[in-house]
Amino acid sequence: MELKRVVVTGLGALSPLGNDVATTWDNAKNGKSGAGPITHFDASKFKTQFACEGEDFDPNQHFDRKKQRQLDLYAQYAIVAARQAVEDAGLEAEGAVDKNRVGVIVAAGIGGLHTFEEEAGYFALHGEEMGPKYNPFFIPKMIADIASGHISMEYGYHRPNFGTVSACASSNNAIIDAFNLIRLGKADAIVTGGAEAAIFPAGVGGFNSMHALSTRNDSPETASRPFSKSRDGFVMGEGAAVLVLEELEHALARGAKIYAEVAGGGLSADAYHLTATHPEGLGAILAMTNALEDAEMKPEDIDYINVHGTSTPVGDISEVKAIVEVFGEHAYKLNISSTKSMTGHLLGATGALEAMFSVKAIQEDIIPPTINHDPEDLDENIDYNLNFTFDRAQNRPVRAALSNSFGFGGHNATVIFKKYE
Repeated sequence: MELKRVVVTGLGALSPLGNDVATTWDNAKNGKSGAGPITHFDASKFKTQFACEGEDFDPNQHFDRKKQRQLDLYAQYAIVAARQAVEDAGLEAEGAVDKNRVGVIVAAGIGGLHTFEEEAGYFALHGEEMGPKYNPFFIPKMIADIASGHISMEYGYHRPNFGTVSACASSNNAIIDAFNLIRLGKADAIVTGGAEAAIFPAGVGGFNSMHALSTRNDSPETASRPFSKSRDGFVMGEGAAVLVLEELEHALARGAKIYAEVAGGGLSADAYHLTATHPEGLGAILAMTNALEDAEMKPEDIDYINVHGTSTPVGDISEVKAIVEVFGEHAYKLNISSTKSMTGHLLGATGALEAMFSVKAIQEDIIPPTINHDPEDLDENIDYNLNFTFDRAQNRPVRAALSNSFGFGGHNATVIFKKYE
């Protein structure tokens, strides 16, 4: 069976850098930080009091009050980003698609955490006095698949419809699932990506208890500093990014614009630790190698790696080791950057946002930077002969870009995009 080719025909984003793709991408190219004090709740008693929150998101601009009561914030983000991507792709133009051949796979690493927090909190405070009183929307607001369900229902898309959960690798998993289903002929197009909204007490407090978050409260904008010796943990982000993946011939037949081609995907497991990456980058090596094999590409074909690069003491080192192991001498000729230095870590949405950055890098031949690096803040375990694209975007031909996402549980997912030719 000959596999079909898959291309990207639509993009949508709500991020700490902007409420659409153009604004998000422009701010990323310009090295803007999305970090600032937490406003979703009073974080004054928390070890970490800052995050990369969504930029001025107003649900009233997108949903009536009745609909808002049915949606956790993560699902609101997902739906708005999906609307952008569907419009960008022109899927709703008359006769553009057979809706029985379009699917939705939108991921979340956690899902409706704030909804769970509110409902469980109310019972904890009032349950003994009043007995159980739960909102009938509690479960359908909370579950991590529900964003896909809402998007499917809004447009009437009837092909595969589900969510994927692999912690911070979730939306790369979603993209790979969408890619595989389309190239196997199971759908003409799939709306895919990820969303997350965990900047609430349970999210911040939970990650704080693991010592996973930066506590640089005096300087939020510079706290996410991947590959710097003084890095002290990741900065939590929130938002959503959605891509429309489409079978090539279907896209050409309807005259769709094509951003890039999906070349391959690779998955692996560390099988090592609940939360820490393998110290030698074993799982990362396997995921990148599997992706290159799937794409039938050589390491020398890759010009840009959008790394997982969370600004954690352990993770940054192991990913660099993995890149050098997989790419050899070519590792010193390509560009590497961590856009989490600007956006923070969007957990289950991060892979989709970084896939969008990779696609835009290919389209415009420009590499977004890794910000917040001091040239004297050097970690002896990191090879600075590699080009981490520190501080400023760099122009270069980008034939293909590889994007890594790794999640708690040892989940590793790598996607590769290339210029459409």
